[in-house]
Amino acid sequence: VTPAAGLADLPDGRPVRVAGIVTHRQRPGTASGVVFVTLEDETGTVNLIVWPRALQAQQAAVIGAALMLVHGRLQAADGVIHVVAGRIEDQSCLLGDLPVASRDFH
Repeated sequence: VTPAAGLADLPDGRPVRVAGIVTHRQRPGTASGVVFVTLEDETGTVNLIVWPRALQAQQAAVIGAALMLVHGRLQAADGVIHVVAGRIEDQSCLLGDLPVASRDFH
């Protein structure tokens, strides 16, 4: 798993795995069904792009996970870094009794 701080050192288009606690989920009405998720690890934040097809296939994990492991592809352009999500795994069971909450769309 690549930490958030290590993503800037990788080339655009590289396959990556990232993990973190979900801090935000956004689904703007103008984004044509795309969901944006922010993960946080001990080194910083990771911005995910979840296209509608990935959302449809993994909706429970995208909407319900407090801790995610994401297999995706790095998108880096003009100093802006995102991970385009492919496979999303809900790893919330690893949090035990740790209370976590995210700011989500409704």
